[in-house]
Amino acid sequence: MFGLFKSDPVKKLRKQYHAKLEEAMHMQRNGKIREYSLLTAEAEAIREKMEAAQQAQADLN
Repeated sequence: MFGLFKSDPVKKLRKQYHAKLEEAMHMQRNGKIREYSLLTAEAEAIREKMEAAQQAQADLN
């Protein structure tokens, strides 16, 4: 009941992850490979945080 209005951190990270991947895809299509690789690395860091948050939620349940 008290968690009804609590935001889900995994959902927020997932949204950031997909936004970074989409931005990286556009950079790759425009031939900006350096920017593509930087954005992909940022997306992977977000994915690792997302997996850690999912594991923490699973441990709580």
